Amino acid sequence: MDSPVTKYRAIVREIINKYAQFKPSHGDIRTEAIIDPEHDHYELIHAGWSGSNRIHGSVIHIDIIDGKIWVEHDGTSTSVVEDLEEAGIPKEHIVLGFKSPEVRQYTGYAVA
Repeated sequence: MDSPVTKYRAIVREIINKYAQFKPSHGDIRTEAIIDPEHDHYELIHAGWSGSNRIHGSVIHIDIIDGKIWVEHDGTSTSVVEDLEEAGIPKEHIVLGFKSPEVRQYTGYAVA
């Protein structure tokens, strides 16, 4: 039987790959999925140019730490957290890493 972390890795990989299919509507910008299951780091970035402006940054950043999903950054117009919940990950296993530790206790999600 697969461990919860094995299941979580598959879910996070699927979500990252889903969002990687969406390309920015302007500029010469690549969407790159960075998937490192060995170290449990998952990220989606944009890199390229929009006119003379350099574009480089994280769209989604998720880590798996001590068996919990840490959403470090969610720059989507939807909600990666909702995607995780819809995929079956319970709120108590999702940490909103982009919220300060003092605020996390009020979010309804895991504190750490």
